[in-house]
Amino acid sequence: MMIDRRQWLAGGAALATAFAAAPLMARVSPARPIGLQLYTVRELFAPDPIGTLEKVAAIGYREVEYGGGGYDKMDHAALRKAMDRLSLKCPSIHVGYEALAADLRAVVRMANTLGADTIVLPWLTPAMRDPQVFQRAIGDFNRWAGQLKQAGLGFAYHNHDFEFTVKAPDGRSLFDMLVADGDPALVKIELDLFWTVAAGEDPKALIKRLPGRIYAYHVKDRAADGRMVSVGAGTVDFADIFTLNSQAGVQHLYVENDQAPAPYLPDIKASFDHLRRIGA
Repeated sequence: MMIDRRQWLAGGAALATAFAAAPLMARVSPARPIGLQLYTVRELFAPDPIGTLEKVAAIGYREVEYGGGGYDKMDHAALRKAMDRLSLKCPSIHVGYEALAADLRAVVRMANTLGADTIVLPWLTPAMRDPQVFQRAIGDFNRWAGQLKQAGLGFAYHNHDFEFTVKAPDGRSLFDMLVADGDPALVKIELDLFWTVAAGEDPKALIKRLPGRIYAYHVKDRAADGRMVSVGAGTVDFADIFTLNSQAGVQHLYVENDQAPAPYLPDIKASFDHLRRIGA
């Protein structure tokens, strides 16, 4: 087929435009999918889960982590269908200690339906923060993690501040106990950066202590007065922390703000936009 001069010029111009646009696309695209812990928008999610997922996806989030909002009682197949339609993935879900102890097989079924690969224990009651009780709980973590591995799933523990501030009689913190006595091949960490900083810990020093053990970050910012704020509105230097992502072994970044102000969506959009700007 003969190509005349006008066609050749038009094709060349289109190709030049594509090459010119490519660097811009590479610059604005995040290095990895940015996730959202849905607890942040729990007040929206509980009455309208599908609509909330649609709004989250429209902002640009491509991963979600379920937690709160009554998701454990919902139709997980319907949630999965909506996520597939919206190109959302659910790498991990939060499941409480009691639910893990009561019926691990039900947790596995829920994770499989939602497409999750990891179960995260998000919280321990004050009664379980006694060092002796916590030590026994670590045994449960190891056991559950082994059983979950047989089912093709991982296990991680999500920290708050008390793991660093509560000390055993031997001077070790609960976090020290978890790192030392949790099976490093099975028990990973979902490192909440806000609570780590709130406890007076240096996140980078902590990451260097735990090479390969950090499954995910909860990315939430902290104002100088201690308030939770949208990512980029506080004092945490996430760009600096993220230089250690490879050393940490981190696979996912989940935005979270337990105290996001209504109507919630502007807060999570501001966090998403900041993470994209810093190339997270």
